[in-house]
Amino acid sequence: MMKKEVAHIRKQFKLDHDLMNIFDILNVYIMKDSNEIYHWERLPFGLVDREKQELHMGNFKKLLTGELDQKLFELKFQEEAEDPTRVLLHQGLVTGDPDEWQDLMLHLVDKMLADTRYEKDTVITFVRGQYYRPTKARNEEAEETGKDEMFAHPFILCSVNSTEQQRKTLLFDYVEREFKYNVMVDPIIKLSSPEQGFFYPSVTDNSSDVNRILYCTGRANDPDLHFIEQVLNAEKSITAQEERVYFEDIVKEVAGEELDAATLSNVYEEIYQVIETHEEEEPPTLDYKDVERVLSVSGVENVTPEKVERAFQNIIDDKYYEMKASSVMPKFTSKSIKIDTKVATISISPQDLKYVKQVNFQGRRCLMIEVDEDVMVEGFTLTTETL
Repeated sequence: MMKKEVAHIRKQFKLDHDLMNIFDILNVYIMKDSNEIYHWERLPFGLVDREKQELHMGNFKKLLTGELDQKLFELKFQEEAEDPTRVLLHQGLVTGDPDEWQDLMLHLVDKMLADTRYEKDTVITFVRGQYYRPTKARNEEAEETGKDEMFAHPFILCSVNSTEQQRKTLLFDYVEREFKYNVMVDPIIKLSSPEQGFFYPSVTDNSSDVNRILYCTGRANDPDLHFIEQVLNAEKSITAQEERVYFEDIVKEVAGEELDAATLSNVYEEIYQVIETHEEEEPPTLDYKDVERVLSVSGVENVTPEKVERAFQNIIDDKYYEMKASSVMPKFTSKSIKIDTKVATISISPQDLKYVKQVNFQGRRCLMIEVDEDVMVEGFTLTTETL
């Protein structure tokens, strides 16, 4: 599942959208004290109050927001699992009976409660629907007024949201002209910040992949492994943060602990070129041969395929492992690298690392940054000193 496909799905979650139909919604309330279903309610989505529909739509869009391999993970189902969720979800996907779909989702809730104790009252929401996507680009000069050929994609979405108690407040009653203590005890469902959930099935090149599921977590690089393995019966996925650590450790084993800023900048630029070259294709990956090439052309000395292959084996325990290029580096357009010192923390884009050097001046280590313009501090221009 590619970033653009997730973005297209997310955009459809708004009211009165002609490319999105939501048929039914099932809300299940879990009490933290008993860890049991306290109440559930299923309704045709069209019968839900419009204000509630808008809140749910916002929640679904929030659930599907985030970077792949950080907050969104496309997972394969386990080949062997007792009472496999893959079968349960597929049955819910193809059934036209709302009651059968409801019973299947409640069975999935039972799996969620089997070995989990929720710290707060929790609401688990399921919707089943269908969204559409054109299978070809529209010809604006065509005389036909009909819509393009559309791809219909049935889906099931699940969102897990915790609740919070309303804050104690003091109110002023205009009628009685007196101050009153707010005694509201109804919990607030935090629809603006879903804890986790999923979208099934995954989509690749306008085709449904019933053997994969898109898992969503509310905290970046912090997937719930119990939910993935025991509830969804899916295989664990490596996060972008973990792959970045893999890459850093491999480079350290091959090139040593120290790299000058120019070489490090070259490494990032080479990987960025790989990402740019394959932007419209599947996310590009780096195996040990690719890493060897990147390090060699970036100026790292004495790099051989054998050394990098051995580093892959030692660090990842798999010399044939392929890490996503986008995971091992920050993006030039939106992220920066932090240089942490005791004196200051400096943020700089990867391509500008070439202008940074660590130098030894009069027996002291100093950070030197090459600049083309005067440096301003709180409106004052720093004087230029000659070393």
